[in-house]
Amino acid sequence: MAGATGWAGSALSRGLFEASDTEIVAAVSRKHAGQTLGSAIGIPELEAPVFATAEEALETGADVFVEYTKPEVAKQHVMAALRKGAHVVVGTSGLTNADYNEIGVLAREVGRGVLAVGNFALTAVLLQKFAEMAARYIPHWEIIDYASADKIDSPSGTAQELASRLSMIRESRLDIPLEQIHGPKESRGVRLLGSQVHAVRLPGYVLSVEAIFGMPDQKLVLRHESGSSAEPYVAGALLAIREVGKLVGLHRGLDTVMDF
Repeated sequence: MAGATGWAGSALSRGLFEASDTEIVAAVSRKHAGQTLGSAIGIPELEAPVFATAEEALETGADVFVEYTKPEVAKQHVMAALRKGAHVVVGTSGLTNADYNEIGVLAREVGRGVLAVGNFALTAVLLQKFAEMAARYIPHWEIIDYASADKIDSPSGTAQELASRLSMIRESRLDIPLEQIHGPKESRGVRLLGSQVHAVRLPGYVLSVEAIFGMPDQKLVLRHESGSSAEPYVAGALLAIREVGKLVGLHRGLDTVMDF
């Protein structure tokens, strides 16, 4: 478990400890290296060692590697885990499509599964599915991504995953092409995989994403909102960990292992 002592990672670590069918064999945290994970997050019975690097932790021979750190090191961690023969669950946002293309190639080469989930919350998964349904009938849409002022990656992994999914259906229609706009083109957001995406970064937000579909005299607004707790992500992450061993290659989205 990389990022086991972070905001979301510590909640998942507790969930893994409490589950009867999982065991944490190692954790990654530079700040708490040399300790047990239990001493770092307040569960004395949790004796998994904490290492400074993913490479050290992977020597324990884990079946599944969970990546929950930062985008600048996530790809390196995932590639190292695959080379060590572990399946991988990615909860870190900020990886690019190019990153995932490389990860997918390696995953197929070594015969392991990678399940990349932009957001483990059930309401976020449902938003993505409902948005895919809407895009088949409504050609105009835009995505708004909300997060706290200190979130580095923009747009979020949730918004990127949503744009990627919608691109498999069609591109959103722009009645006025971006090159014909009078004024700064940036005011229309970024064109990402065929969708206009706007990132809002302000104090007071945690994580939210909104997909707005428009038709003449009507609109459909789909919105997922997170609270201040990481608990909504635990059940989805546990499901991903339990199911990733059945996969080979790269799979994106929790719904790929859910029965819809």
